[in-house]
Amino acid sequence: MVAGATGLSGYAVGYEPFSVTETRYRLTPPGWPRGLRVTLAVLADIHACEPWMSAGHIRAIVARTNALAPDATLLLGDYVVAHKWIFGRVPSGDWARALGALTAPLGVHAVLGNHDWWDDPIAQLRGAGPTESGTALGSVGIQVYENDVMRLTKGGQGFWLAGLGDQYALRNRGRRHGGRGLDDLPGTLAKVTDNGPVVLMAHEPDIFPRVPPRVALTISGHTHGGQIRVMGHIPFKPYGRTEPYAYGHFVERGTDRFPGVERNLIVSGGLGCSGLPVRFGAMPEIVVIELGDGGTMS
Repeated sequence: MVAGATGLSGYAVGYEPFSVTETRYRLTPPGWPRGLRVTLAVLADIHACEPWMSAGHIRAIVARTNALAPDATLLLGDYVVAHKWIFGRVPSGDWARALGALTAPLGVHAVLGNHDWWDDPIAQLRGAGPTESGTALGSVGIQVYENDVMRLTKGGQGFWLAGLGDQYALRNRGRRHGGRGLDDLPGTLAKVTDNGPVVLMAHEPDIFPRVPPRVALTISGHTHGGQIRVMGHIPFKPYGRTEPYAYGHFVERGTDRFPGVERNLIVSGGLGCSGLPVRFGAMPEIVVIELGDGGTMS
């Protein structure tokens, strides 16, 4: 028993957090234009630190992502370390330069996560950006969205990419989830000026029950897939109100708020760790989403 426990601990701390897999989803949301095929690569919850997510490890993830040749790459926030069990911090300039090597024909797009705000005392005092993480990403040419949208075009057909402000950005007397968010979903969607489909980047999936059918797909991170999964079950509740949406592809039809319609959410398991540098049964992942090929595979 001691040997088994030691082996499992070694795996959960020394192997799985350093590993990376690819998880693919293929879907055609309702109303997606015929013939518009878009491949998105998604990187979430990097949590840069030594040794589990060093700048070198991030560069390797970037190279692997570029090799997938996505049309666009989406970064879903939480670039900074989120636990104290580290050998050293990775400066924002170092992890940003590593991410700056990402390439895609339709660009690299980012939102910020709660830890990018919580780890920035000046932004917390100000109650507003810019944040160190956002500035670092901007310095390497990565577009950072906070309640904003951009229209992208492929093959003469357009769609919208929207990025939501973080839902837990400002702490309330140190409470992790009792503070004020900077998200403005109605204001963000009001910036969409035509009938093209919308892909929404939201760091936390908590917003999903309020996302209208106007949004073809919501993509989130934050939960780390529970970080520990045993036979598909998550023994520890992901923090926040994310429990129903801990990991994977969710299709909701006919809710009280939106009766008779289908809405889609994909929650990435992310790449880094929070709380403890431990992953078990929740392999760090690069998510690849293929939209508009007529498929429904998840």
